[in-house]
Amino acid sequence: MNDTKYISYWHDSSPAFVDTSDGPHGHYDFAIIGAGFTGLGAARKLAKSGARVAVLEAQKVGFGASGRNGGHLNNGLAHSFLDACNQFGQEVAVAMYRTFDDGIETIERIIEEEQIDCDFRRSGKLKLASKPQHMAVIANNFAALNALVDPETTLLTRDELKSEIGSDAFHGAMLQPKSSMMHMGRFVAGLAQATARYGADIFEAAPVTACTPDTKGHRLTTPSGTITARKVLLATGAYTTPNFGWFRRRIIPVGSFIVATRALTEEEVRKTLPGDRTCVTSLNVGNYFRLSPDRRLIFGGRARFSARSDQGSDAKSGKVLRAAMTNLFPHLADVGIDYCWGGMVDMTKDRYPRAGQVDGIYYAMGYSGHGAQLATHLGEIMADQMRGEKRENPWTTLPWDAVAGHFGKPWFLPLVGTYYKMLDKLR
Repeated sequence: MNDTKYISYWHDSSPAFVDTSDGPHGHYDFAIIGAGFTGLGAARKLAKSGARVAVLEAQKVGFGASGRNGGHLNNGLAHSFLDACNQFGQEVAVAMYRTFDDGIETIERIIEEEQIDCDFRRSGKLKLASKPQHMAVIANNFAALNALVDPETTLLTRDELKSEIGSDAFHGAMLQPKSSMMHMGRFVAGLAQATARYGADIFEAAPVTACTPDTKGHRLTTPSGTITARKVLLATGAYTTPNFGWFRRRIIPVGSFIVATRALTEEEVRKTLPGDRTCVTSLNVGNYFRLSPDRRLIFGGRARFSARSDQGSDAKSGKVLRAAMTNLFPHLADVGIDYCWGGMVDMTKDRYPRAGQVDGIYYAMGYSGHGAQLATHLGEIMADQMRGEKRENPWTTLPWDAVAGHFGKPWFLPLVGTYYKMLDKLR
C-alpha cells in the first residue's frame, strides 16, 4: 500500500465547507457542539425556524464519524429484532426499527429540499450469513421482521446470492430493500452549506474547552472566542472531550477502519458486487462493504480493537482489512488500495443510542456504528425538543449507566476484542 492515501475517501473527494466566520462571540438561542450529521441536522432545523444558532466544531465540518464511515445507510437495528422484542417488548422494538427507517427518509427529504449532489440511492442491504448456523438465526429474525414491521424484507438462498455477490463464502442472506447509500462527504458538506444559508453561524477550529451555567443559559468557551446560548446540544459522539466527563464515562470510543481500492473495471465489478448493494457479514468481528460512486470497493471492519486512529494505527488495520477482502474476493488480491482511514465509533454498553437531556445539556450520541442513517433525523428530533415541541424517540427512557472502570480511555478494548473473536470461532 505504498501509494495509499491515509485520509478518508469521503473527505478527499468532496468540497470542503468554507468557514467565513470571524470567531465565536455574542449570544445565541441555541449552541450546537459538533458539526457532524447530528449537530448539523439540529442546527439546520433550528435556523430554518428563525432562531439564532451557533455550531462549534473542534476540527472541520464532518471531521468525525460523519466523514469516516463506510457509506452505508442501513435500516433496521444493530441487534437482533427478536432480542429487542424480548428486552423491551414488541411495541418499543418496532418503534426503534421504524426510527431507523425514518432516519433514511429524513436524509432523502433533505437531499431533495437542498438539492445536495451526493449519489443517494436505495440500494438495499444484504445481511450475509458467514456460517451455516448463522443463516438459521437470520431466518428467525427475518420471520419476525417480515411479520411485524418490515414486510419488504426477503431471504436469499446461497444459490440466489450468486447474482448479488462474487464470493462463495456466504450461506445465504437477508435483503432489506429500504437500505441506502450515499457519498457521505458531499452530504455533510451540503448539509453545512444549507445550514449556513438559513443563517446559522458555523465555527470550525473552535473546540469547546468549557461549558458552564450562565444567567443567559450557558457560557461556551473556545480558544477563538466565547458565546452564550439559551440551550445547548452536545453532538460529539466518540469525539467527546474530557470536560464533558459524564458522557465520556458512558461512551466507549472504538476504532473502525476502512480501505478503498482503486476504481474497479466493469468486469471486476461484475465479479465482486454485481448487485451493487451495501453488505454486512454476520460475524461479531465482521466486515462491511459497498461500491463507491466511482466504482471502488469500500471495505471496512473493526480490524483491530483500538481507540487510536492515526496513520500508523490505520496502516496496521489496513493490512488486516486487505487480507479479509482478499479472502472473500481472491480476484482482487493484486488490486491497489488507494485510501486507508479510520475513525472512532461511539459505542454504548448495550449498543443502543441515547438522546435526551441531563444537567441542562441536550445530547444525541451512542450510535454504536449505526449512526449515519439515524443521526440527522435524531438531530431534528432534538431540535424540536429544544424548541419546546413534544417529540419522542424510543431511546429517551433507556437508563444510561456509566461503564464500570471506564473514565474516558477504554483500556479494556483488547480484552473485548479477544472475547468476540473467540465467540466467532465457537459459534
